[in-house]
Amino acid sequence: MENTNPDRETLRELADEGNETALDRLADLADMADDLAELSDLLDEGSRHAGFLLTRRAVAAGDLRELQRIFDAGYEEAGKELDRLLQAPGGHQG
Repeated sequence: MENTNPDRETLRELADEGNETALDRLADLADMADDLAELSDLLDEGSRHAGFLLTRRAVAAGDLRELQRIFDAGYEEAGKELDRLLQAPGGHQG
């Protein structure tokens, strides 16, 4: 690799200390690994980036229940996407 990437353990330690960039990096790693459980945990920890990544996946899958869950967990954009899909002709898109 061209650049030095901190390992997950270091990112986790930084995130636990309140570093939002480290939390975002953990979300990116979970997204690349298709680890939806970790993404959900990161959302529960307050990661808006995890909310964005989960919302993008739920919209692509047309998963209205997941959008509601993400919105309930505090990511408001998921609620906007849910409303948009509910108002779309024919149910959902994607």
